[in-house]
Amino acid sequence: MFSKSRINETSAKSGEAEKPKVTETALSKPVADYAPMPPKGKAGTSILSTDLTVVGDLKTTGDIQIEGLIEGDIRAHMLIVAETATIRGEIVADDIVINGRVIGRVRGLKVRLTSTARVEGDIIHKTIAIESGAHFEGSVQRQDDPLAATRTALPAPTAGYDGNGASS
Repeated sequence: MFSKSRINETSAKSGEAEKPKVTETALSKPVADYAPMPPKGKAGTSILSTDLTVVGDLKTTGDIQIEGLIEGDIRAHMLIVAETATIRGEIVADDIVINGRVIGRVRGLKVRLTSTARVEGDIIHKTIAIESGAHFEGSVQRQDDPLAATRTALPAPTAGYDGNGASS
């Protein structure tokens, strides 16, 4: 695309001091040499800042770091709840690190509550770590697949039963 430039070369006849030869311009290097891009299909961590409030559900296959207020459910690959964050809703992720406040159910393969964590709700996990100083109110349940739906359907009414305790 670009070639060597002879503009800066001087001849010995001119009597001037010889300037360095330009051998490569900045434009001749590919952009990838300056700013590496993440692999295709793999984005970096999305960060929701401290001044951000979200009312509604969040769903991604990537990683999220929450620093603000979320009022809704979150589903992600990895979730980091910063010390400044508050989440009111259910969290479902492969890997969850809680440094802040969560009010709601937490479901994850790996769940970690740091010493600054404040959790009010049930935790369903495959592995869990709770540091000294973490505040937790709720129940803890280990499951091999905590990401599977935990809600069970009500049994269908059988013949002769109207669902209100009376037989027909």
